[in-house]
Amino acid sequence: MNNEINQMLADYNIVNITDKKNAMKEIMQEIVLCGLSRAGFFKKAAFIGGTALRIFYGLNRFSEDLDFSLISDDEEFNLEDYFPILRNEVRSFGINVEITEKEKHVGSDIREAFLKANAREHMLLFYNESDNGLPKNEVIKIKLEVDVNPAKFATFEHKYRILPSPYEVNLYDMPSLFAGKIHAVLARAWKSRVKGRDLYDYIFYLSMNANFNLQFLCSKLGEEHTLDEIKKMLCERFDEIDYNQAKQDVEPFIKDTASLNVWCADFFKQITEGLAAREH
Repeated sequence: MNNEINQMLADYNIVNITDKKNAMKEIMQEIVLCGLSRAGFFKKAAFIGGTALRIFYGLNRFSEDLDFSLISDDEEFNLEDYFPILRNEVRSFGINVEITEKEKHVGSDIREAFLKANAREHMLLFYNESDNGLPKNEVIKIKLEVDVNPAKFATFEHKYRILPSPYEVNLYDMPSLFAGKIHAVLARAWKSRVKGRDLYDYIFYLSMNANFNLQFLCSKLGEEHTLDEIKKMLCERFDEIDYNQAKQDVEPFIKDTASLNVWCADFFKQITEGLAAREH
């Protein structure tokens, strides 16, 4: 086993096959971040979303994707430019991945790419288990999404990681990450599948006594709002949610599912009373 991977696995409490796969995917995510950093990606982009919150702020749920935003808009941005260095860096840790960019939709501000690795093969690398019961064709898939036309007024910070090898990441600071999550709660088109992970993360930010970047949120919403107006909009949204669906969405990503028992409109409206904004 690669020594760096072994060191990273030591941080996990692994009791079953699901834990093994989650740990394997998360370590691969960090190796991808390291590779992107080496490729110069963070000179143009910032790390955002749930995985950023988990890795750098301790969010206690697993997260599937790696989400990024350009620092300033660039419709000509080409994610494939970073693939050669990224591929070499990932493979230097013994991980065999296929990297492909998804064909962009006309008018879309999102660039997408997928990294795919054979799960059974990498269970052998990570855990020295050749007979692990996984189907031969099971795939670990990591999706990268980059917003090439970001809203204005986000604020950033630089953070460092030692493993798998020392690297630097540019990411949204917590108030801007929180603003992005509030925007998701307000504006995401959930349709028939409520994304309970948005609600779970919202609670996490409040538990950290985080304030949010009001100016950035208003830019994302496309109009100015006061803090009280944002609170009112959130409370109206909380009245619309199917909380059974929300719980079902988040349960596979957390260990303490009992924490979801209190989820209801009144709970979310009451905790929103403590919401605070950083206006500038």
